[in-house]
Amino acid sequence: MSNRTGLILDFGGVLTTPLLPVVLAFEQREGLPQGACISALYQDEEGVRITSDLERGAVSQTEWNEIAGKKLGVSSDNLMGRIFGGLRPEPLLINAAAAARRAGIKVGILSNSVGLAPWDLYDGYELEKLYDAVVISEHYQMRKPDAELFEAALKLMDLPAEQCVFVDDTEAYVQAAEQLGLAGVHNKDPKQTVTDLSNLLGVDLTAAP
Repeated sequence: MSNRTGLILDFGGVLTTPLLPVVLAFEQREGLPQGACISALYQDEEGVRITSDLERGAVSQTEWNEIAGKKLGVSSDNLMGRIFGGLRPEPLLINAAAAARRAGIKVGILSNSVGLAPWDLYDGYELEKLYDAVVISEHYQMRKPDAELFEAALKLMDLPAEQCVFVDDTEAYVQAAEQLGLAGVHNKDPKQTVTDLSNLLGVDLTAAP
């Protein structure tokens, strides 16, 4: 039996389908070279800064759209929505989270924000209804991997780090959680992640409702 009673999940790339395929599809639609978004927004110094500022709520999604649009040479109109609008729910992990809650495990969300308007990544997922705690980075003026943001999630969960498992599709954020005492799972394949979580939590998360 596991003594872990909490599960904290990233959102994009965990409760949704993977991010990279939709980014590549956006680049293709816009006639951009493959990898243009990664280079301009996650490797370029200014791109990294503006994206980090967005995650912390220091700039709005509209401001990010304008700056990113110029960097990419594309229209800024609802740019975030055009890039990530192809994301879909990941049923294996959504169902696993529901199974964990039915088993008495608290389940929370800890997500780096991409802004909430004009396009809302979380729309339709009923986070406040389906999860015990929801931490969106911009509301805390912090971003993963800041330790204080993990601690804010643990406080809402009312659980110590040692009783919680954290899942993210970004390995560096998993490592940050592990340094705080949480068990970490790097989500690369949803089916394997559900197996790993079932083992860590001592509950079969593949069970149908």
